[in-house]
Amino acid sequence: MKLLAKFSLLFLLVSGAGLAVGGYLAYQFLEDSVKNEVLQQARLMLQSALSMRRYTVEEIAPLLETMSARKSPFQPQSIPSYAATQGFNALRREYPDYAYKEATLNPTNLRDRAVDWETDIITNFRNNPGNKEAIGQRSTPGGESLFLARPIKTGEPCLECHSTPGIAPPSMLRIYGTANGFGWKPGEIVGAQIVSIPMSVPVSIARKAFQNLMVYLGSVALATLIVLDFSLYFIVIRPVTKLAHATDKISSGDMDAPKVRIRGRDEIALLAESFNRMRISLGKAIRMLENEA
Repeated sequence: MKLLAKFSLLFLLVSGAGLAVGGYLAYQFLEDSVKNEVLQQARLMLQSALSMRRYTVEEIAPLLETMSARKSPFQPQSIPSYAATQGFNALRREYPDYAYKEATLNPTNLRDRAVDWETDIITNFRNNPGNKEAIGQRSTPGGESLFLARPIKTGEPCLECHSTPGIAPPSMLRIYGTANGFGWKPGEIVGAQIVSIPMSVPVSIARKAFQNLMVYLGSVALATLIVLDFSLYFIVIRPVTKLAHATDKISSGDMDAPKVRIRGRDEIALLAESFNRMRISLGKAIRMLENEA
């Protein structure tokens, strides 16, 4: 195998091993980075839901209270959780992979009742009041799912409808009844805002970014190999080939072989100068032997 082929093979082996190790580390980094980015989007969505709740309490509810004073029926739109859920459902038109729920242990609207895994999250918030956020993964029939949750704590507006049926709006009782959604206490954690995202979302984004990264790195490695091969050929292979041909002629007895000319002051150029001096000295020695004979 020629020197250039050996060098190319060695470079491919070393760069291949480097790409494999670097690719593994890069994929882990990309997966973590994308997961954090997805969680940040989830935080923005939760904040959007909180803003919707606040807007409902401060703007919509007072307006609907005025309408109620005129004996208008109870309006679900005055409930912060209802408004936030409906607002997020509209947002899902652009982000269909994201799911939002205000899971509650004892809700008025049964669609908000917490299931087992959501109950565990709420219980953890109740047992650890200092926790303001929970992040985790869970298995679903559709695969692994990532979730971000924040506790829901009762405030004064909540108690107007959820303390006892006696003070709740009669029109609300006609819609939801008196069996659920009552007995809440001030400052109690009664539920959690939960945004769920399939793990396929960050994994897909990370995989696509990883594929692009490896294509770029592979292209750079190939371009580097081509440049190095050309450099090796002109700096090393060609001068050494000249020296090899000259040596072959001299070993065959051709002492009239032309001088090897290699420009530069590197080691190969110095080797060529030494070879030329050796050739001259060898020629003189052979002529002296011939004269003596």
